[in-house]
Amino acid sequence: MVTCISETHWIPWIDSVGTVGIALTIILLCAVAWAGNLVALPGNWIMVLLLGSFAWLGPQTGRTEIGFSTVAVAAMLAIAGEAVEFAASALGARRAGASRKSTTYAVLGSFGGALLGALMGVPIPIIGPIIAAILFAGLGAMAGAIYGERSEGKAWQETWAVGQAAFWGRTLGTFGKIAAGFAILALTIISVMF
Repeated sequence: MVTCISETHWIPWIDSVGTVGIALTIILLCAVAWAGNLVALPGNWIMVLLLGSFAWLGPQTGRTEIGFSTVAVAAMLAIAGEAVEFAASALGARRAGASRKSTTYAVLGSFGGALLGALMGVPIPIIGPIIAAILFAGLGAMAGAIYGERSEGKAWQETWAVGQAAFWGRTLGTFGKIAAGFAILALTIISVMF
């Protein structure tokens, strides 16, 4: 039975499509958003937005219902992922003495490297593109940081140390953000399927 949208925010066409189909679509969209984390997109926040939309517009009762408490937990996980990524990236390069210019180039290099890695992939089924995106993002951050330091005339040993710190900071930060995103994806699956 479909009720008025002002009472429960239920969209009438959901009954014709099927709540299970919509729930599976939300899971698929969240999985795609999670993969966006690999190429420096705000995948965790896209998942929170999707969950919030489903909580507001989707079914208010039944097995596929998502409550706002689930959205709040997902938002806290997204904040934790951002905090880990920011802290690891910033502390890595800053501890090695990176300049602002080097940090900026590291961010740009990281984004470019992640895109290149995701496109090229590593010849391992399913996880190859994930490994490549993380690895290339770290290598891009390293190259950007080294370029930034060398363009300011710093010695090779100093630039190499900054580049290594940028690589490890970006790589560890990405793992933290991806882990938080995976927790949000698992929360989504559990919420709509069980």
